[in-house]
Formats: sequence, structure tokens, C-alpha cells
Amino acid sequence: MITAKSLLRTTAIAAAILCTAASSAFATSWRGWNIHAPGYANTVALEDFAKAVGEKTGGKLTLKVYNNAVLGDQPDAIEQTRNGALDFGNFNLGPMGPVVPITNVLSLPFVFSSEEQMHHVMDGKVGQEFADAIAKKGLIVLSWFDSGARSMFNDKHPIKTPADVKGLKIRVMDNQLYVDMVDAMGGNATPMPMGSIYQSITTGVLDGAENNYPSYTEFNLYQVAKYYSTTDHLIIPECLCVAKKSWDALDPKTQDIVRQAALAASKEQRELWAKASEKAKQDAIKAGAKINEIKDLKPFQDAMKPVYAKFYKKYPDLQKVVEEIRAVK
Repeated sequence: MITAKSLLRTTAIAAAILCTAASSAFATSWRGWNIHAPGYANTVALEDFAKAVGEKTGGKLTLKVYNNAVLGDQPDAIEQTRNGALDFGNFNLGPMGPVVPITNVLSLPFVFSSEEQMHHVMDGKVGQEFADAIAKKGLIVLSWFDSGARSMFNDKHPIKTPADVKGLKIRVMDNQLYVDMVDAMGGNATPMPMGSIYQSITTGVLDGAENNYPSYTEFNLYQVAKYYSTTDHLIIPECLCVAKKSWDALDPKTQDIVRQAALAASKEQRELWAKASEKAKQDAIKAGAKINEIKDLKPFQDAMKPVYAKFYKKYPDLQKVVEEIRAVK
């Protein structure tokens, strides 16, 4: 027998189910790409970014970060995010050159004078120029991350002058500029995924690679390439980017929440990065790596003149962007 009390209870349960369903219908979940492992500076900042967005939107927008490049290599992930298959990611601008030509400027050797100067450039008017160009290709830049200064390491000998690179097989990221950079010093550049370096050095396919201290230790590369020389040839910014398709689906209030969380993540990442970089350097030394501090980088900078000449011939309009960067102190 259906009583008024049981009917009321049934109605209440049904209403709760409908409310839950309605709430779920309006909730959005984003998937994010990250090349690094848990605990890495970028990973910590990305996961805090995701947590902040979830909390400040009251669960209307939830973000999940997929670490260790499990969703694909970086070039693939950039494409997936551009077409909306992924919602966000932390990307180095090096592999973005084939998609957004202006970002190749950031891959020119020695275009920045220091990491601090790079921050000033990217956080200002010039950085906005890059963000605008990237947006036209389907990615919204929310903030800029640090990736340190990249240097060369190998299993043969210290690099003290450009001549020491001659004949070395060096892994680079997939960008013709990096190939030209190594070629200009007489080396043999080989683009390949980061995860393949260790085995390739072990088997002799490579003699070395180039990257920063945290990546040098994260991938245990000091075990197979103990000579690390501070060429500091590249200081490449990274972006925390969102797929334009995902971004446009948000209301202005939620967009502001996401952007503010991204700016906070950038600040956190840079602070964590500085600490992690110094720790990685000391860890590498303790593990037996031989760090060669290069005092005079001018011979390396001079060796890059053909790289710049070729770049300006291909992209004459981008010479002014290089000048704008170098004008920032």
C-alpha cells in the first residue's frame, strides 16, 4: 500500500537523483599532457593548477594530469591539443616551431642572455606576440614555465670549445634549428624522443645529447654520459596551454579562474625549478658526473653566425623579433 509518507520519500529520492544527474551534466572534465614524472617541478605545478581549478569552480571543471608522456610524445600531444583531443598541456616551445614559425626564434642559440631575462621577455609585450601567434594555431597560452638552460653532455670527453663537438652524435629535439646548431660545430645531430636517449648512448647510436640538469638526472643520463659541459646554448620557454576548443567552451568567469590558477602555477614552477636544478646538479656530481663550467661562451656564440644567417634568409620578418628580445633587459 502506498502511503503519503512513502510517496514523499520516493519523490525525494527521485529528486535527488535528478539533481545529481543535472549536476553531472554540467560538469566538465579535462585531460592534460605532461612529459615529466611525479615529483618533477613541472608536474607539481601542473597538479596544483588542476587542484586549484577544481576547487575554485566547485567541481564544475575538473582536470586530470597524465604524466610520463603516456598520452603520446610531445609533437603528437601538441597536435592532439590543437585539435581538441586533449584539453591542456605543458609544452616546450622547441617542438612547436613547425606549427608556429615565430616560436623558432626562441630556439635560436643564445637568443636570451639569461633565464631571468627570458622571464622578463615572456611575461611582457614580446611574450604576448608569441601567445597571439600560438592562439591562431589552436592553443591558448595561459602562462609561461621555465625549462632552464640547456647544455651538452656526452660519454667521450668534456666540451671546452666548439671544436670538441666535431664528430659527436648528439640527440636534439625535432627542430631543424637544433640540427643546424650541432652541424655548425661539426657534430652530427639526431632528433629522437627523450625516452630513447639512454639506450641509444648505451648502444653507441648516440654519443650524447643536450638538455638541462633536472632532465639529465631524471632520465639517469649521467650514468651513460658523464661529461656535462655548460654550453647554456638554449634557454627555451615552455607554455601551459589550453586547447582553443576547450577554452572557448568556458564562460568568462571560469576562464578567469583557470587563467589565474595558471599564473600561480607558473610562479610555483619557476621557484621549484630553480631549487630542483641546483639539486640535480649536485646529485649528478655525487653520482660521478664531470661538470665542465665553460667561462667563455663567445666562441660558441660566434659559431652560430651561419645558423642565424640561414634563419634570417628563411624568416626575414623575424629578425625584428630577435632584436626586440635582445632589447629587453
